[in-house]
Amino acid sequence: MTRRVFVLAATAGSFALLAGAFAFQYIGGMAPCDMCLWQRWPHAAAILIGIAALAVPGRLLPFLGALAALSTAAIGAYHTGVERGWWEGPTTCTSGPTGGLTPQELLDQIMAAPLVRCDEVAWEMLGLSMASWNMIASLFLMLLWLAAMRQSR
Repeated sequence: MTRRVFVLAATAGSFALLAGAFAFQYIGGMAPCDMCLWQRWPHAAAILIGIAALAVPGRLLPFLGALAALSTAAIGAYHTGVERGWWEGPTTCTSGPTGGLTPQELLDQIMAAPLVRCDEVAWEMLGLSMASWNMIASLFLMLLWLAAMRQSR
């Protein structure tokens, strides 16, 4: 396959994942958490990189595309760990411990809690959350970008 085919496939993959995220949000009514939003930005960057890489030869843009795909995969891996309780997530979108709190402190924590929490799986398929699927798909997209880089002169 040619560099152009790999770039088109990687760009289309990021577009499809981003379109899917927006479809879940606006058609499915599933509001994203903060970490879900973080995972969207590298896909948007990869789309722009892909458009540029179709016009500009060289290895730099495919490398940046691979970096963008790896970035969203890393955020997806971190988000998966937060969802599964393997580690704590950012305090802006996860719940904190409730033991030992006074009633007023507990109420304050409840009132400050985000509407959509990062530590709850909102949707899953085959036992994997959207964050996990994003990680897997993004690692595949990274391989496409690396193949495009390899095909570059």
